[in-house]
Amino acid sequence: MKQKIMINLLLASSMLLVFSGIAQAEGDSAAGNEINSMCVGCHGIQGYRTAFPKAYNVPKIGGQHAEYLVKALEGYRDGTRSHPSMTALAKSLTDQQIKDLAAFYASN
Repeated sequence: MKQKIMINLLLASSMLLVFSGIAQAEGDSAAGNEINSMCVGCHGIQGYRTAFPKAYNVPKIGGQHAEYLVKALEGYRDGTRSHPSMTALAKSLTDQQIKDLAAFYASN
């Protein structure tokens, strides 16, 4: 009986971790800050506009949800999103670096 209670307790704890997102692999905000230099030049300037490949407002991404940022960078990397500069940058990033950048920007 004691063993069954322990198993149920462990199962409930692991389910709680999974559903709360704690068990998911997350990015390291400090590591994201270290590689942020390639992003901050455009995304860290309020109201910044770029002229390549056409003139448009660059979104300030600080405070954005990490999950969204991961999906966006993965989209640029795999071609489901299109922008020459972002595609080139995203293709240079590992999965962990993407998570780290997302964690950094989500925390700002």
